[in-house]
Amino acid sequence: MALSLLQKAQVWLLKAVTEVIFILFRFFSPRRSALSGKKLPPVRNPLLLLSATQLAKKIRRKEVSSVEVVQAYIDRIQEVNPFLNAVVKDRFAAALQEAAQVDKLIEEETGGEDVLEDRLPLLGVPLSVKESYALQGMPFTTGLVSRRGVVATVDAPPVALLKRAGAIPLGVTNTSELCMWFESHNRIYGITNNSYDLERIPGGSSGGEGSLLGAAGSVIGVGSDIGGSIRMPCFFNGIFGHKTTPDIVSCENQYPPVSGRQEEYLSSGPMCRYAEDLLPMLRIMAGPRANMLSLNTNVDLKKVRFFTIPHDGGSPLVTPVSKELLYIQRKVVEHLEADLGVKVQEVQFPELYYSFQIWDTYMVLPDKEGKPPQPFAELMGEPGRPAWPLWELLKWMIGKSDHTMAAIVVGLIEKTHGSRTSPFIIQLKEKLQKEVDELLGTDGVFLYPSHPRVAPKHHHPLFRPFDFSYTGIINILGLPVTQCPLGVGEEGLPLGVQVVAGKLQDHLTLAMALYLEKTFGGWRDPGAN
Repeated sequence: MALSLLQKAQVWLLKAVTEVIFILFRFFSPRRSALSGKKLPPVRNPLLLLSATQLAKKIRRKEVSSVEVVQAYIDRIQEVNPFLNAVVKDRFAAALQEAAQVDKLIEEETGGEDVLEDRLPLLGVPLSVKESYALQGMPFTTGLVSRRGVVATVDAPPVALLKRAGAIPLGVTNTSELCMWFESHNRIYGITNNSYDLERIPGGSSGGEGSLLGAAGSVIGVGSDIGGSIRMPCFFNGIFGHKTTPDIVSCENQYPPVSGRQEEYLSSGPMCRYAEDLLPMLRIMAGPRANMLSLNTNVDLKKVRFFTIPHDGGSPLVTPVSKELLYIQRKVVEHLEADLGVKVQEVQFPELYYSFQIWDTYMVLPDKEGKPPQPFAELMGEPGRPAWPLWELLKWMIGKSDHTMAAIVVGLIEKTHGSRTSPFIIQLKEKLQKEVDELLGTDGVFLYPSHPRVAPKHHHPLFRPFDFSYTGIINILGLPVTQCPLGVGEEGLPLGVQVVAGKLQDHLTLAMALYLEKTFGGWRDPGAN
């Protein structure tokens, strides 16, 4: 199993492009030191330390008012957002009005708590929303300068369903430009910081969500994921996130829209600090399609088959998995075997070595009618002519480009694509798909690193742009996966692991999230000593 000469040339070209970008960026980029050594203030309000499930119950029972809860989160956002730049537009006044209406509804309800729980399971609970989702009355730009001033006139379906369940949106959070990078930075809103270390990335493209949730500025949020955009922000910020089986949660009314075969790889899903909120959020967000999942099934983890995959086999495009991440994944294995009496089998798939090439190939495949996906350079240039990435690079060097270096890099990488799809890569993916599907069946899960390293410093992904391959390959395989925090490492940064199951077996990974939260402690307050 080897690359052809043409494919080797493409790998060399990709690495050469990133080396050039590294040199240019080091020479031309500004230095950021204003936040050096600073950290977030600790959480002081106990309401911020309750899950959405617990908050909803307390609100229904009138043990706390929705206004108190919403105000607590507004206060926290106002405290931490100057450090994070996570919330890019708030709706605090409207949220407080809606919370007051909730409290009035509860006072007037005659059917009792059970009726409210069944009809409005998240009644009065605050919610944050990724800015690439349509949230009526809020900006809907995805960080593209040419979309500045665009305001959503409707709600995206998952947002509408959460609102219908009683959740109250507080505002929208930052993304990477056009949602195609794993650092949340754009020319409209600027750069978002990691909640545990302000000089590091929060991930992307749902990085504003990850940062805000990690900082206890929100309790539940909404993300989307086509290459790890839920999982990387959750990993870097020490929270939980779930990439659903594709086509379960609607991806309509997001920007940019998918094209080609990308709808097969894009998933919307919940992000939260507490594992018990994942399943009820998914049940709500999926709407009638929740019936396709076995979310009401009680999972006996002792009857689940467990596997662990420690790394991708050593792809030269990707940073080797760090020792502390290899160690923490082994600790998960040890706990599973000791606590549940199961045997965790280590497996390797040689095809994972080509994870980036598989993701990259499948993202540009045409749809059933033969129509290819919209080029990234066209999206960059909308509503006008396509952007010319090399010209934008030259403009960036003198501070005149409306695009981030990351978007320019994506545009340049796009230019390295050959005109023909590699049969070798297609065969690799089909073989990997068959092997993984057979391995997992309906009762198996495997552990896989979330990323090769803990949260990198700002802009460092430009120099290791293919490290997202650990998450991206799961999108192409169409599998459900839950990102689970596993405490913090040597530098005080979150550790974690991906838990992957077979298609439509989302309930297995959600059950594992509950187990891992109990075993490893779940989310930690980044401001605590």
